Amino acid sequence: MNDKLVLESSKNWQVWLPVLVAAIVWWLAYQIIQPLANWLTYSLMGLSAQTHLGEAVAFFLYDVPKILLLLSGMIFLVSTIRTFFSPERTRALLGGKRQGIGNVLAALLGVVTPFCSCSAVPLFIGFVESGIPLGVTFSFLIAAPMINEVALVMLFGLFGWKVAGLYLVTGLAIAIIAGIAIGLVPHVEDGVEDFVWKVVVGKNSLDTTELTWADRFAQARQNTQEILVKVWLYVIIGIAVGAAIHGYVPEDALANIMGKNAWWSVPAAVILGVPMYSNAAGIIPIVHALMEKGAALGTVLAFMMSVIALSLPEMIILRRVLKPRLIATFVAIVATGIIFMGYLFNLVI
Repeated sequence: MNDKLVLESSKNWQVWLPVLVAAIVWWLAYQIIQPLANWLTYSLMGLSAQTHLGEAVAFFLYDVPKILLLLSGMIFLVSTIRTFFSPERTRALLGGKRQGIGNVLAALLGVVTPFCSCSAVPLFIGFVESGIPLGVTFSFLIAAPMINEVALVMLFGLFGWKVAGLYLVTGLAIAIIAGIAIGLVPHVEDGVEDFVWKVVVGKNSLDTTELTWADRFAQARQNTQEILVKVWLYVIIGIAVGAAIHGYVPEDALANIMGKNAWWSVPAAVILGVPMYSNAAGIIPIVHALMEKGAALGTVLAFMMSVIALSLPEMIILRRVLKPRLIATFVAIVATGIIFMGYLFNLVI
């Protein structure tokens, strides 16, 4: 018995030790980013902190490694947590829930479960097949892409926990209220394509409770690598655009266009964001630079949310299961919630 306990303890250390070492290396690397960026910009390159070019280069050299480090650490952590969820378990948790409570639970699950716009169709079909109300389903589908770990990590890294928390709470509120509103639309079921009601979704999948910590860490490493491979270029391009804005764009111009005094800036930002295609990795560095130049928080967050939550590719994907009228209703309700949020932030902050 003692030999067995020693063997199990040894195996646990073999699993956890690399993770602990990686965490220490990550923390040490994070501590040297700022002084290293300053040294590279102002000492090695000889640029002046008083010039536009110096400001832009320092911004770029600091933000790129900072955001990539934050992403790698948080994605690994969130991916490990996500191994405790599966689509079937998510549907089981939401099944039988009524409007209101179901919308709140669906939005919260949308934050912590590994789904994005690319999985919108199979998820939608699975939820409908499980008997989950359409309004509850939409709360999940709104929260899942809009409130993701990439957006939260980058907002935390660039603006601090207050703005990140504000984004989280507001995103949840929009997902919950929009889902309830869609659920109250008369004959909302008629907006779903007929074939969806006839599909039978399989129930077989890996039981997440059977995974070992070694399995969970392996999945988290794979997921972290896959996400970083997909977003690193967006991070660099987004930060490069943000650096150019940070260093060269006049403050007065942006303050006039996206400031609190421009009453039309919030709906204009949402309308501009809806047809665009980007993700948090590409849009948040631009948001950061816009805010530093005098743009209003509510306006830029409204722009960011419309780009992430109402992207054109997701609408095209959802067209497979939803009729145009319901898609238009979905866009109108979510866009209205984002516009209201933008005005509210500009009013109180």
